[in-house]
Amino acid sequence: MKDTTLCLLLDDRNILLAMKKRGFGIGKWNGVGGKIDPEKGDKTEVDAIIRETKEEIGVDLLNPEKVGIMRFRFPYKPEWDQDVHLFLAKNWEGDPKESEEMKPEWFAFNKIPFSQMWDDDKYWLPYVLAGKKIYAEFTFSQGEKIDKHKIEII
Repeated sequence: MKDTTLCLLLDDRNILLAMKKRGFGIGKWNGVGGKIDPEKGDKTEVDAIIRETKEEIGVDLLNPEKVGIMRFRFPYKPEWDQDVHLFLAKNWEGDPKESEEMKPEWFAFNKIPFSQMWDDDKYWLPYVLAGKKIYAEFTFSQGEKIDKHKIEII
């Protein structure tokens, strides 16, 4: 099982999403993040999300807040299975910029492009934007559609 990270940058009324330009999740809007990689100096998931955010959109996170854990299962492709440590960031240094992997863009909370995101996002993201911390489990069927899910407020 892979441990990975995901971070969403927020201001008062907007969320920063990034279009994935290559690799896993290509063509979808998502937060930034990736694998916890001890070879790149990651000792914790916080180390990983700070490093990944810098690599993917060029900003330095200041005190990201962990707001959940999500377990993703892909029975038809188990190498995609992962546990995701979810963070929010309201403070950072630098302006988000495009990289080879991600193209960031701000969206108003009421204009989030759920139809161009992973199918699970429509279930958990409203809770997180409402200030809730979550534990969630998602099982996907072929075509990356949700087969079953469970969300707990923690």
